[in-house]
Amino acid sequence: MSDELTLTRPESATPRTGEPLMEVKGLTKHFPIKGGFPIRRTVGAVQAVDGVDLTVYEGESFGLVGESGCGKSTTGRLLTRLLEPTGGTITYRGQDITHAKRKQMAPIRSEIQMIFQDPYSSLNPRQTVGTIISGPMEINGINPPGGREKRVRELLEIVGLNPEHYNRFPHEFSGGQRQRIGVARALALQPKLIVADEPVSALDVSIQAQVVNLLQDVQREMGIAFVFIAHDLAVVRHFSQRVAVMYLGKIVEVGDRESIYTRPRHPYTHALLSAVPEAALGDDEEVQRERIRLAGDVPSPIAPPSGCRFRTRCWKAQEKCALEEPPLVQIDGNSPGHLTACHFPEEGSIIGDKEIVLDPGLAAMESDGADGPTTAEETTGPVVGGPTAKDASKDTSKDASKS
Repeated sequence: MSDELTLTRPESATPRTGEPLMEVKGLTKHFPIKGGFPIRRTVGAVQAVDGVDLTVYEGESFGLVGESGCGKSTTGRLLTRLLEPTGGTITYRGQDITHAKRKQMAPIRSEIQMIFQDPYSSLNPRQTVGTIISGPMEINGINPPGGREKRVRELLEIVGLNPEHYNRFPHEFSGGQRQRIGVARALALQPKLIVADEPVSALDVSIQAQVVNLLQDVQREMGIAFVFIAHDLAVVRHFSQRVAVMYLGKIVEVGDRESIYTRPRHPYTHALLSAVPEAALGDDEEVQRERIRLAGDVPSPIAPPSGCRFRTRCWKAQEKCALEEPPLVQIDGNSPGHLTACHFPEEGSIIGDKEIVLDPGLAAMESDGADGPTTAEETTGPVVGGPTAKDASKDTSKDASKS
């Protein structure tokens, strides 16, 4: 396999110790729900983001992962000030930009750019590639040496496209090429921070590797900090130096890549990592991993659970979890900078023979596949370990991956 199709890891996986580029404290975004007739009034709110704290350092890559609907994309749009925060503070290079007006944001806009999830809908189909990429320079009154056209052709070459594509339209390109155009547009103003919202989710696996390697090369050459939002934990592991795990509008765990992927302490992080498929290359190289299968979907952000928001799907939940919201702090056994929000954290390992099945229907099906359920407890309660769950999991791996 060529280098172009192989993911390369960042040189350093340790958290940066330099000056913070962006600091976020208590970031909140609630979307109001209107109802009533004939007078419409606010009857509720979708708590998309609720009290997020994070710090992005200069030149680092910061990953943000979680299930669909947990608030990742909304957080990215808040960081770029495409959405107005409901509460909290956003500080960029020491300047509070939480509620900055348009004129106040003008000199900062060029330093914070975004790569959108859909590489086609984010490009104007009526404009040529040259017009799309040179647009930010024209808006900000930037005239690079040699003219804007020369700079656009240089950017096209940097992202792996032919400079002759300058006069083509977006519909003439493939999905991967369109995403490269989006990257070139984000680089046009030489930003300090790029928020990449699911930049590879709509691409084929081979194209994903090309785009991720491109972003890594851009980061190394230009020293740009990235907030990388993605579902694919494997891609985030290769690209990011620090990773934050988000659940239902809150950060539940954050730390360096090595700590999050090999020593997770929050049960939700543990469950996410156990769901990542890994191909066994042979019997000698096969490693027994813990398997956790959660029941149900993420609760509604309109009425999230009290206390810990993950408690309704957690196998370690107790009464305290419903009464008190766990703070995001460094607990005993965590490495520096590894913060976890959990009253009853995990041991910090993904290797073992424990199997947890929280889906009652799946537990009943696996019990029927063996000797049949003998008690109601076997079909409704969580199954932890035991030969029945292990033996049946081999035949239901395809269905289990969907849960």
